[in-house]
Amino acid sequence: MKAFIAAVAAMVVITAAAPFALQQMGFSAADVGSGSAVRLD
Repeated sequence: MKAFIAAVAAMVVITAAAPFALQQMGFSAADVGSGSAVRLD
């Protein structure tokens, strides 16, 4: 039971922290969808 609770807690922390971490690394939708290789007609 302790392992299950620890796994659920880890999932919550990862889910909450992922958007912030990805944005800091440059993997946000705005960063990926804009640049010199993107055509805007």
